[in-house]
Amino acid sequence: MSTPAPDDEAAAPADGAPIPDDDGATNRKRAALYIAPFVALGVGNLLLILTWGVNPLWGFAILPPILFISVIGWVAFKGGFVHERDAEADAREHEHESAWD
Repeated sequence: MSTPAPDDEAAAPADGAPIPDDDGATNRKRAALYIAPFVALGVGNLLLILTWGVNPLWGFAILPPILFISVIGWVAFKGGFVHERDAEADAREHEHESAWD
């Protein structure tokens, strides 16, 4: 059983937006590379605090926010929604400028 080849019109998005040519693996890898320094700084600070002799309970208090913010950053870089929002804001800005001309 073979699957039929998709039509060009059926493969295009309904709103006419271009089809992204990069796969999700590169976005995930790039997001991990962007977030890795922040995770390293957070874990390094955690280790520094624990080596100073502070109660280890502080490690359990500090680690979840470090990981939470890192995951949020990873999702933001992976999804690219920050770039898309900037493009939309630029488009709206140009619409307002042309309306006042």
